Amino acid sequence: MAVDRVPVLKRCRSLDLDPIYLGIDKHSWRQSKRANRKMSEYATQLREKQKAKFIYGVLEKPFRNYYAKAERMKGQTGENLMALLELRLDNVLFRAGLGRTRKEARQIVDHKHVLVNGKCVNIPSYQVKPGDVIEIKEKHRTSDRYKGILEVTGGRLVPAWLEADQENLRITVKERPGREQIDVPVDEMLIVELYSK
Repeated sequence: MAVDRVPVLKRCRSLDLDPIYLGIDKHSWRQSKRANRKMSEYATQLREKQKAKFIYGVLEKPFRNYYAKAERMKGQTGENLMALLELRLDNVLFRAGLGRTRKEARQIVDHKHVLVNGKCVNIPSYQVKPGDVIEIKEKHRTSDRYKGILEVTGGRLVPAWLEADQENLRITVKERPGREQIDVPVDEMLIVELYSK
């Protein structure tokens, strides 16, 4: 499995991205060296794709597969792509406040702490569907790890397309998210333009 070892704040600086979108409360006070440089059309499109990949923790090949799937679906390709990324199991746990960051949510799934509709799922990229019920296994609910996570994420706003019961560590997916419900600073139309060349 490929591991991204790039320092997070350095990567955020290079992509001109606020670390709060990753669930990180730190800020880098350094300025990007490329701040005043004029970028070509291709460079801006590539940057948007890299930003989306970095935020969701997806590598190039799976990201291309998401794009191909989004293209086959009805509706706009860009909106479909963002919805597919948003409906990843690790992202749903992060959005509902059961992980401080997407990487932590991914680790929780990897360690087999998560049940989807009563079945154990250890695949972070698992696509949840409207009506799915996601919960933490009974034996892990009382661990200090989740108490610590809930203390940190207690004030986090849960999106309208999710219903989170933080006392019982249970999430219900109410609907497929629309683009207006996804607060990620990515211009998906630039990604569509990049892949359609």
